[in-house]
Amino acid sequence: MNLQDYIAQAHEVEHEGVAALQSAADLDALEAARIATLGDRHGRVKALQEALRSIAKEDKPAAGKRFNEARQKLEALHAERKAALDRAHAPTTTEDLSLPARRTWRGAKHPVTLVIEEIEEIFRELGFTIAQGPEAETEWYNFGSLNFPPNHPALDAHDTLYLEKGGVLRTHTSPVQVRTLQKYEPPIRVLIPGNVYRRDFFDASHAPMFAQVEGLCVDEGISFVDLKSTLNRFAERIFGASRTRFRPSFFPFTEPSAEMDVQCGICGGSGCPACKGTGWIEILGSGMVHPKVLEAAGIDSERYTGWAFGMGPGRIAISRSGIPDIRILYDSDVRFLEQISE
Repeated sequence: MNLQDYIAQAHEVEHEGVAALQSAADLDALEAARIATLGDRHGRVKALQEALRSIAKEDKPAAGKRFNEARQKLEALHAERKAALDRAHAPTTTEDLSLPARRTWRGAKHPVTLVIEEIEEIFRELGFTIAQGPEAETEWYNFGSLNFPPNHPALDAHDTLYLEKGGVLRTHTSPVQVRTLQKYEPPIRVLIPGNVYRRDFFDASHAPMFAQVEGLCVDEGISFVDLKSTLNRFAERIFGASRTRFRPSFFPFTEPSAEMDVQCGICGGSGCPACKGTGWIEILGSGMVHPKVLEAAGIDSERYTGWAFGMGPGRIAISRSGIPDIRILYDSDVRFLEQISE
């Protein structure tokens, strides 16, 4: 096809397409005209585009220019006609749009979730990553791997919900420490958030299911000094604590073990109801990882040492929000949630 014939054909396609689009009386007719003119498979513009292949190389710029003019004109006309028909067929409303809108309820993250996210952010800055594990555990991961001897009195504090075939709902997130040590070679620095289960009475300060956050650091040459410096930094960030203290304690999976307290921020250490007159608030348990725990995970306890800690973010949440009863966190009371979201 020569250039003159192509330009004549483009003029014909443009003229007939304009007539078809302008004569469409409704959206269905407009869509039919669009398919016939601008359709990707059998539209006349598509055929005109394919005819460009038969144009001589020196004439293709002029032919291409004429093709683009025709296509752009038809596309613009289709958009214009569609907008006009949409307006013409838009349903009328009888609603009074001057009335104020109904108040919408705005949700928010749970206060415990906010505390966990803040803890995660602090420890990420200290080089920790997040680790997770199953909530339904074996007795070996939940007790045996963590140096709980069978029938030991320490198990009484961790009496839990037992499952079929020897399974238990985990009483702490510590099994994830062993699973992580089994999966990766030291150095390891992980933070372990998750839900845990114990056969506790549901009262103002206890729940049979609650959130826990643990941390684990294992490497060559790790000492109690590293534990204290890291946790002091954490307490300063999340509590604004200027003073902390460590008290001797007992946990089967750490040796030595210690409880960590922060100076009460309400009374400044002089004593008040919030700290029960002691001037200190207990925030977590910690200690150096027991060699038997390292060995249970396949880690050489002569080469590597480590430390670990665990805390309940729920207690931090109720302390910050002034919540008198921990059961409120579980009630899904919309009145409470609306206050938190404000």
